[in-house]
Amino acid sequence: MSSHSKVNVKVDARRVIGPCHHQWRYIGYDECNYTEMPEGRKLIEEFGSLQDSPYYIRAHHLLCTGNGRGAYKWGSTNVYTEDVQGNPVYHWETLDAILDTYVTNRCKPFFELGFLPMDLVNPAFFDHDSSSDPYSVYQRGGWATPPKDYAKWGQLVFRVVEHCVERYGEEEVLTWYWELWNEPDIFYWKGSVEELCKLYDYTEAAVHAVLDRARLGGPATCGPTPNNAAYEFLNQFLHHCSKGTNYVTGRQGTRLDFVTFHAKGGGFPFRIHASKDTPSVKRLLSQVKLGLEIIKDHGFSDCEIILSEADPDGWAAGGRFDNVNMNFRNTEYFASYVASSYRQIEKLASSMDMDVRPLAWTFTFPGERCFEGTRAFATQGIHKAIFNLFKTYARLGNQYVFFESSHEKDALLYTDDYGLEEEPEVSGMATQSDDGTIGILIYSHHDDWDKVQDFKVTLEISHLLNHDKAVIHHYRIDESHSNAYSEWVRLGRPNYPNSEQYEAMKARDELEYFAPPQEVKLSNGTLTIEFPLSAHAISWIEIQT
Repeated sequence: MSSHSKVNVKVDARRVIGPCHHQWRYIGYDECNYTEMPEGRKLIEEFGSLQDSPYYIRAHHLLCTGNGRGAYKWGSTNVYTEDVQGNPVYHWETLDAILDTYVTNRCKPFFELGFLPMDLVNPAFFDHDSSSDPYSVYQRGGWATPPKDYAKWGQLVFRVVEHCVERYGEEEVLTWYWELWNEPDIFYWKGSVEELCKLYDYTEAAVHAVLDRARLGGPATCGPTPNNAAYEFLNQFLHHCSKGTNYVTGRQGTRLDFVTFHAKGGGFPFRIHASKDTPSVKRLLSQVKLGLEIIKDHGFSDCEIILSEADPDGWAAGGRFDNVNMNFRNTEYFASYVASSYRQIEKLASSMDMDVRPLAWTFTFPGERCFEGTRAFATQGIHKAIFNLFKTYARLGNQYVFFESSHEKDALLYTDDYGLEEEPEVSGMATQSDDGTIGILIYSHHDDWDKVQDFKVTLEISHLLNHDKAVIHHYRIDESHSNAYSEWVRLGRPNYPNSEQYEAMKARDELEYFAPPQEVKLSNGTLTIEFPLSAHAISWIEIQT
């Protein structure tokens, strides 16, 4: 190996940096009804069983009208309808089943208040297409319109929050998040910015009329770039909340408990003969930085910031059959990308003295072909490498300790969007648990999935005081470890594996050791470990003394 392939990592177990809040404990998906399907229930149960649960779960379509059956980018609960006299009728069964699944599995709702029930759509929206079935017109966009009656919308929100308090108790609901809408700067909202601000004011009045200490936020806009629609929308919404006239009270400003926006590292449209294109950590991080600057400019820097979708790309339901580039989601590359982007988000937030928490818009798609390439933690119940990354996150302790790598990178300083002139980033984090266990996550990532480079990592952990020996547990996520996708490839890429093939893949879908557990002697409280690491790989190392 050349000298450029050597990486030195130092961890100081005595030098506590600050609390580790496990700020990655947020996931989400479009199809709220997938929650109740066996694969969805199983995955939520598995997240709830992780050591750092609860996980906060966000889903679209929780207030939409329909039959309660999930489909790609669609769902419904039928929670609100009106009788022939126009009086509200509430149906709680489907919504309760979704929320029950979260709560009974040690998870919590990140309750997205949206979208518009069919009976609250302004009738004028249907007039332009009277030849079509009204429900078809509603599905094509009626759910994205301003309500015919803002007071009725407010009453719906009031009843939803009230029902949740009655069913789950005030103290439980106080631990939830409530967020208005999703990406109102694009097709998810057909009204103006001012109309969304008005909707927020009615929503805020309703939520806090039921539970004054409830957490409500928004506006869940797309990733801002200079002067794009998301940039303008986020600016105007925050200006309204800080200095605008409240549509309900007539006073200045509207209460905003946390702020949300999204960030994506790229986009892959339907394209049969797509040329190679990869996500970009720099693009995602640039959107985060600009969003945080906007939030700070409007005086909300002390608020918790949730990136309520923070992902390598934008189309969760698309897969390798839609665009071959999306196959990266099946591989170790997805895990190394998230490890890199989440760590860089955390460092950026720390430099700006802001509290930022990314949400992975990633779940599962029941009924798909094996390794379809959708943005999912599991396929046909088989865990992907990305889920194994979250299993390592869950095992991190509650205090950060000093971590330094000779191959740290700041993606914002790359000369191009993909760091093509750069070597892979090798970085990570180290924590200490209450029982004294030191947990170290070291990842290597480059935006080019074809980048091949091997590193020799020398990891030095100092100040393991009052102990003369330690046990090393070293796990690995890479092409050949903790990666059922590689087994699927070896088996011939079956879309619908037989039982023997399925069991072979399941046998490879958990965290796997890179080396057997090893007991070693310490020298003056210092431990040195050397190991290889490839360009897209993650090591999880636990030191037990």
